[in-house]
Amino acid sequence: MTSPQPLRRGLLAAGLLAATLPALAQVPATPPAPPSWPNPLLPQRADPQILRHGGWYYLMATVPEYDRLELRRARTIAGLAKAEAKIVWRKHDSGPMSRHIWAPELAFLDGRWYIHFSAGEAKEPWKIRLWVLENASADPMQGEWTERGQVKTAWESFTLDATIFEHRGKRYMAWAQNDPASKNHSTNIYLSGMKSATELEGPQVLLSRPEYSWEKVRHIVNEAPAVLVHGGRVFMAYSAAGTGAEYCLGLMWADENADLLDARSWHKSPGPVFSSSPENAQYGPGHNSFLVEPDGTVLNVFHARNYRDIVGDPLKDTGRATRVQPLRITADGMPDFGLPLPEKR
Repeated sequence: MTSPQPLRRGLLAAGLLAATLPALAQVPATPPAPPSWPNPLLPQRADPQILRHGGWYYLMATVPEYDRLELRRARTIAGLAKAEAKIVWRKHDSGPMSRHIWAPELAFLDGRWYIHFSAGEAKEPWKIRLWVLENASADPMQGEWTERGQVKTAWESFTLDATIFEHRGKRYMAWAQNDPASKNHSTNIYLSGMKSATELEGPQVLLSRPEYSWEKVRHIVNEAPAVLVHGGRVFMAYSAAGTGAEYCLGLMWADENADLLDARSWHKSPGPVFSSSPENAQYGPGHNSFLVEPDGTVLNVFHARNYRDIVGDPLKDTGRATRVQPLRITADGMPDFGLPLPEKR
């Protein structure tokens, strides 16, 4: 992969499905207005995703107990801060889907609602795989969420953080996975076409592996891809390094006319595009999704902590909070994340 000019902070976006995405509006080049909602939007919620559909905003995120899936809904983003959380599914007592319930993502595909999420097993907590729930109700807050099994990838190895997007009539899934040949616990970013909401088809292509020093702090990690198609390019952000203050976002992009399943189509930023801001007391921003508002404003939905130092394993620290802020697209069409904003109520 090659990298063009340096960029400051990029963007991507809630790579959701065509059924939930309006026609992509032009993103304003002027600096976005400050957000009108609280920062953080929600305390103790990591890996957040916001989806707009049918006049509602839906929010999903990882809960600190790692034991259930919650869904919130409101008419505005600010309203999500006070919206009641509905528990739509709980972990099993044993076996698959019984430990480490992480990174849920809501999607409306082919007239049905789906939640893709990551989960391990009580006796093998790091045997994490991708799983799917389905709901045939027109209202995802109603109806029954049915387990549809595992999304099978090329290997039975540590697998997490699926996101789904459509481009030019083709549906794709991007995710993070350990390559068994690596003989370590690293994770890479992969991309494949989808046959259905629960099944991949065609080649499973390696897009990025941790290669820079900033991707290898504490852990050797590329994870949590998120996608935006805008201005003639397909952008894919991802999170890198361990989950403490070192956590940050990297960025890849391809021409919109390129073959997305050809790794040579993709460029990769040589440095992080969104990282800790001591001056704003924001640390470890990452695992983001994106939302394009009707007026074209792009929102970066992510988690971060308001403190740097953590005792023990950061995964056991419950201080990651959901945050939402606008970002800017530069004159040359590249995303500019800026810095994670200071807190306000």
